Amino acid sequence: MDLQQRIDLSVRLGEYMENDNNEFQLIKEKAYRENPWFIPQFIDLSVKNIAHNFLTRNKLSEWVSDYAIKENDQESKPVGIVMAGNIPLVGFHDLLSVFISGNKAVIKASSKDEVLIKHLVQKMVEWEATVQNYISFSSDLKSCDAYIATGSNNSGRYFEYYFAKYPSIIRKNKTSAAILNGAETIEDLEKLADDMQLYFGLGCRNITKLYVPPDYDFLPLLNVLKKYDHFMDFHKYKNNYDYHLTLLLMNKRYYMTNGSIIFTEDASLFAPVSQVNFEYYVESGDLENYLSVNENIQCIVGHGFIDFGKAQTPGLSDYADGVDTLKFLCSL
Repeated sequence: MDLQQRIDLSVRLGEYMENDNNEFQLIKEKAYRENPWFIPQFIDLSVKNIAHNFLTRNKLSEWVSDYAIKENDQESKPVGIVMAGNIPLVGFHDLLSVFISGNKAVIKASSKDEVLIKHLVQKMVEWEATVQNYISFSSDLKSCDAYIATGSNNSGRYFEYYFAKYPSIIRKNKTSAAILNGAETIEDLEKLADDMQLYFGLGCRNITKLYVPPDYDFLPLLNVLKKYDHFMDFHKYKNNYDYHLTLLLMNKRYYMTNGSIIFTEDASLFAPVSQVNFEYYVESGDLENYLSVNENIQCIVGHGFIDFGKAQTPGLSDYADGVDTLKFLCSL
């Protein structure tokens, strides 16, 4: 397959995902049954974002235009991909990058998110049998020439050791932060609520830390976050909320809540499901410098940064950790 054929097939996959026929609906239902965190609302959101932001002809053509994509199959390299499973199809961009680059993806799918990704690859094989030469699944990623692996900090250290002899991209725990100045509109705050709570806050692009000026009024934000009160009907989320609220009460720590999300002052960038940490700042310039170089930060939301409500809609060139995946693959 040449580059244009790979683009054509990717566009066809996007159209399939967007059409949402009965076959795909059944697959999405199966994915939800196997991982209750993948509620239909969030599966549909992930599918929509991939179809609209990745798999259109114009966006794919623009994306690849700045790279020297291989056309000779003899130059293709097997690339092992260790996928995460925190949100639906979170590893799709890595798969697409390897496929478009002309290399061969050998995927170790997460047990939490294997239904959707395996189905989409199978559809591509049905349409074009040659895809079998480009994409495969394996629990053993030996004999690959390069690796892209995503996991926790602990697994990241294991990946660094295990793949030390090979070209690799290793991704560890990341989270995202928002810088507020107190002048945000209600519309801004409603969009920020989505940045916090979509996918139950499990994504690396979810906001788990707020930086606010002294005397910041949290009430408007807590009020708009009530649109996610229905999360309390989901027992896994409610269990997290009850547990972390209890910890704060037992430790006599200050907190604020609207009944479905907790705000507490904490220096940590990371926060558990149902909780968002906050910290006061005086000089925004120093804060921006600190966050821009912090290895734990995936993205920053706020005026002058990523727009409110856009954290969960990355484009093809919004590479995780800021590492250009396609450039890495083309250099193999």
